[in-house]
Formats: sequence, C-alpha cells, structure tokens
Amino acid sequence: MPRARLIVVCALTLCAFASNSLLTRRALGAGQAGAASFAALRLLSGAAMMWILSRNRQRAGAEAGWRSALWLFLYAAPFSWAYLRLSAGIGAFLLFGTVQATMIGAAVVHGERPPPRTWAGLALALAGLAGLTLPGAQAPPFAAAAAMIVAGLSWGAYSLRGRYARDGIAATADAFIRSAPFAAALWVAALLFAPPAAALSETGAALAVASGALASGLGYSLWNTAMPHLRLSTAAILQISVPPLAAAGGIALLGERPTARLVFGGGAIIAGVALAILPRKTT
Repeated sequence: MPRARLIVVCALTLCAFASNSLLTRRALGAGQAGAASFAALRLLSGAAMMWILSRNRQRAGAEAGWRSALWLFLYAAPFSWAYLRLSAGIGAFLLFGTVQATMIGAAVVHGERPPPRTWAGLALALAGLAGLTLPGAQAPPFAAAAAMIVAGLSWGAYSLRGRYARDGIAATADAFIRSAPFAAALWVAALLFAPPAAALSETGAALAVASGALASGLGYSLWNTAMPHLRLSTAAILQISVPPLAAAGGIALLGERPTARLVFGGGAIIAGVALAILPRKTT
C-alpha cells in the first residue's frame, strides 16, 4: 500500500475508534441503553453492514475464524459495561494503553526488536496509564477499569489476528457475522436474568447502530486493511493516539470535565507515543 494511502487509512481508522468511545458513553452514560443491549446491537448491526459490503467479494481464504469472533465479542461486551461508569477519555486511555502493551509484547514474541526509543515511549505511556488508575479521589471505579482492561486485551488479540488477513473487509465481515450468535445469546440472557442491562431506547438503538455499522464495521475494515502493512509495534503505538481524540470529544460533545489525572496521565501517554513514532532528527 502506498505510504500516503496508508496514512489516510490509519487516520480514518483512529477517528472511528475514538467515535466508538463517544457513541458508547453517550448511550450508556445517559441511560439510553443497557450494556448488554448496546453491545449486542452494536455487533449485530456491524454484522449486517459487513455482510452488505462483502457479499460480492471472494471470501475463500479470507475467513477470520471463530477465534477472532470470540475476541471481538470479549472486547465489545466489557467495553460497553465499563462505559456505564467511565468517562469517554478515561475509558479510551485504559483500553488503548492495554492494547499497546499487549501488541508490543506480541511483537517481541514474534521476533520484532523495537529500538530503544520505542521502549522508552512504551514506558512513558504505561506510566501515564498507571497514573490514570492509581487509587485516589479521581480514580475510576475499579470494576469498570478492570472491565476496560479486559476489553483492551481482547482487542489486542483481535488486532493481532487481523494482521494476517488477506482481505481486510472480508475478514472483518467474517468476524462480525460469526460474533452474531454470541451477541444474540448475551441479549437473550440479559432479557431473562438482568432486564436493566437489556434496556434500549430509540436513541440508544440509533447510537448502537452507528457504533456497530459505521465506527466498528467500517473502522475495523480499514484497520484490517492497514495491519498487514504495519509493524506490530507501530500498530500498537498508533492506537494510543485514540484516547486524546476521545477525551477531547467527551469534553466538547458530552460535557465531560477534564481532571488533573486525565491531563497529566493523558499527556504522558501522548508524549510516549510521540517519542516512539516520530522520526529521530539527523544532522
């Protein structure tokens, strides 16, 4: 893929990722949807969109497999539950900080040897992540933070499998379509055993469909298209640029208040990303 096109694809993808945090927090924070109904409808609408986009494509050899579908589900469900209590910015920093650590660890296991600048950037970014989660007056609820970390681990695993996709759109479609039974089972279980988690207003449904069909379906297709052309360490660090976008959107669009913890922790993460990915000046 030409470098200019890769940059555009990555930029659009990161905006889609940030939109997911904003749409989910808008629905769940305002009580427009329960965590189970939002996650389920998000996956189901993503499956519908991806089926439409991929129905005329050659799928042979492009299947994502059930494991990718399971990782996708294990990302979406705790992601929604966490956003019952987390702000858009804090949730995104927790999610993508975990993703960064997971994918760089996988890069090392697969034989990549990131340069010292990458390690220094990772250390600084993880220090910022730790600053966001340490106990204190402004600390996020522990259970919600833990759920978002689980979502980050699952998203990291899903992204790693997407690296080997021959066709990003077909692989994303396969993962979403295979995740539909998990999504339906979650929704039915919530209806039977936890009705509040299955609540859904018209606004909540619209937000879930936008998150699933647009920000997720189209966004993940772009990501799977870009992944084969990126080093694992680069892909990990690129994703950590999503939280500042989500935090800014939360402040501007959702009325969330910036805190010192968010500013300093987020600043450390941004600085770590810059250290790791910006080219070194030569003389």
